[in-house]
Amino acid sequence: MGRGTPVVRLLRALAVPTALVGMVVLAGVTLDRVYAGSLLTLLVAGAALGSVLVSVAARRLPSWLVAPVSVLVMAGWTGWCLHLTADRAGLPGGFAEVAREAAANGIPRLLTAMIPVEPVPDTVLVPVVGAWLAGLAGAEVALRAGRVLLGYLPPVLLHVGAVYVVGPNAEPAIGPTVALVVVAGLGLAASTRREGDPVDGPAPTVPSGVRARLAVTSAAGTAVVVAAATLLGPAVAALVEVRPVDPRRYVEPPQVQTLDENPLIRISGWALNPDQQLFQVKTADAGGGTRIRLAVLSDYDGVTWRVGATYRNAGRILPTVPPAPYATVETLRQEITIGELSGQLLPAVPTPREVSGARVAYDPGTGTLIRPDGLSPGLRYTVTSARERPDANLLATANTPAGDEVARVLQVPEGAPDQLRRLATQLAQDNGAPYARAMAIEQWLAEHYRLVADAPSGHAYPNLAFFLFGPRNGGGQRGTSEQFAASFAVLGRLAGLPTRVVVGFAAPGDGPVRAGDAYAWPEVLFEGVGWVPFDPLPRPEDEPRPVEEDFRPQPEKPPPSEQPEPTVEPSTAPPPQAAPEEGEGRAGVSTPVLVAAVAGGVALLVVVALAVLAGMRRALTRNRLHRGPADLRVAGAWRELTDALRLAGHPVPADLSATEVAEAARRALSDAAPPTEAARAGTQPEAEMGRVGTRLEAEVGRAATHPEGAAGRVGSQSEAAHRAVEELARLVNQVGFAPGQVAEAQAEAAAEAARVCTRALRADRPRWRRLLWSVHPGPLRWRD
Repeated sequence: MGRGTPVVRLLRALAVPTALVGMVVLAGVTLDRVYAGSLLTLLVAGAALGSVLVSVAARRLPSWLVAPVSVLVMAGWTGWCLHLTADRAGLPGGFAEVAREAAANGIPRLLTAMIPVEPVPDTVLVPVVGAWLAGLAGAEVALRAGRVLLGYLPPVLLHVGAVYVVGPNAEPAIGPTVALVVVAGLGLAASTRREGDPVDGPAPTVPSGVRARLAVTSAAGTAVVVAAATLLGPAVAALVEVRPVDPRRYVEPPQVQTLDENPLIRISGWALNPDQQLFQVKTADAGGGTRIRLAVLSDYDGVTWRVGATYRNAGRILPTVPPAPYATVETLRQEITIGELSGQLLPAVPTPREVSGARVAYDPGTGTLIRPDGLSPGLRYTVTSARERPDANLLATANTPAGDEVARVLQVPEGAPDQLRRLATQLAQDNGAPYARAMAIEQWLAEHYRLVADAPSGHAYPNLAFFLFGPRNGGGQRGTSEQFAASFAVLGRLAGLPTRVVVGFAAPGDGPVRAGDAYAWPEVLFEGVGWVPFDPLPRPEDEPRPVEEDFRPQPEKPPPSEQPEPTVEPSTAPPPQAAPEEGEGRAGVSTPVLVAAVAGGVALLVVVALAVLAGMRRALTRNRLHRGPADLRVAGAWRELTDALRLAGHPVPADLSATEVAEAARRALSDAAPPTEAARAGTQPEAEMGRVGTRLEAEVGRAATHPEGAAGRVGSQSEAAHRAVEELARLVNQVGFAPGQVAEAQAEAAAEAARVCTRALRADRPRWRRLLWSVHPGPLRWRD
């Protein structure tokens, strides 16, 4: 009995640390369900073991010294994890650049990464640091202070956070959750006997009265547990059928510029500069020429074609889209080096399966790739694609799909000209099979129209009507591949065919791909065959036949006789609202040792949470004011103003006009600081308020540099803030009634004006509210 006592004591001493490590590891297992491979579980296990071991080894050190030592060790382990994952993913750049990028974008990229998530520095930093901090806090509270149940709180919160992040993207984490409860129970049971309790000799005698009270207490506790299970069990069980919320819908995915949302409008510019070298291609096999895709445009609103993609950050391995049942698939590997190609879209042979050498985001619905950081000369990446070759023997009898799944590529916007409808009807009336209809449209375009390089851009309904039916001697019946592909796609949809437009390049083989190789082509979806490309472009040596010979409609209105204006790009829709991630922790402690432990462990979690909120707020402001088209940035500046009014205790109803909101903002600013000349600024003529040149920017900039609370500058700040509100209201009205007319300088002035107004409203808050202004989670979840 006595010889076994040291072993028993050792096992009891190891019970709680082992339970803490196991609970943190199980949280990593829960999160790893949406990751590719099992590397994340190993990294989290290392963080859990390291954090608990540091606390056990430092038990004799002062409590205030444990946290700094543990954080230093955590930095080393985290750095090794970042180096390992960056090396495995083949990411370019040095360690400092990779670590800085991961620290700045860890949370957004974790929540926007494509599932399965590849373990890269951006996606492992937050789980590893969270696991280490949870292990540190739990070990300090459970081991140093002896509060085992309270020490279980950080690992449990980490597990709950992992379940929330996974959301509906994996099966319910029943196994890891049950295992966590079992591990916690075993650790708690093994820790009930303290070192001072006798372990040898006869058991102490317990009075009968004490035994009776213990029996009654146990029975009462059991009855309470049974009653709670009976009452709460059905309600908890009902929640199993409820689909959990996906936190990814609260985070803005990577956004693209207008030229990348609709690269079709770049065709005419490339056609005028055919020798411009856009990128270099090197194919691994000895294949010949092939089509390299830049973007797939599936959405058409009668004015412009758009990609309409929802991009998600992806690792090297992209999600596999099942090929068509009767298509032949061959693997093609290419190394592409960017030259003068600008934007964010990455050229690749369809359909990409693996990308190395560049951080990418991907939309599986269209197969379009982007580099969120933008293209730069010299960028080199390797892409492996699964190129499908449809079975041509099946096309003649193949049907086209219908239903909600393809409604997007069948939609015909309202306002289609009657001439287009009559032409589509004429081409389809003698061709019942879908493939025959598609071939009739292709042949019509190839025989009746001329391909030229100097045709203006435009594919709205008026532009297509002029291209198809305008007089030949007035510029009609001629265009670039933009008009040919867009006309085919619209006529195809009018004839009941699911169509889309693809922008890409006809690469002759290895070597440079030039602007003259860029063109657009239409594709039609057939059941069992997949997307089939068509080529409506005429042969260079063929002379087109006049349209009037084969199409003689009797329109109510004559066909257009003048070239319409080029397509005007509408502003992109504002990004989805973001919602906050809030965390509140309460700890009631009574001993100085526990306070020191919490200060060393839990306090770090609080600081990290506040830093995360501050980072998300800064990222939200940066996205609103500095990313996207000018119209979108003006709208973002306006939202910054309305959020600031709400934070300052002056919320404005959502149904107010911009002018009414501006008036409410002026009243709030007047309450914040007595204006000296603000009233006069509010009555200046509109022409004066409309000047967005250097004078307004200089005034706003000077006001932004004044310290808060400087009494001598109150008048200048107030006047600048009133003028900023007026200018913002004017720009918002301009965006609403004349989209696409806001210049870059105006968007920059709107951003600076929003910052001035925010500072002026914040300066009036009490000191403690000013400190909490930047970490308030409200703007992350408030909706317009």
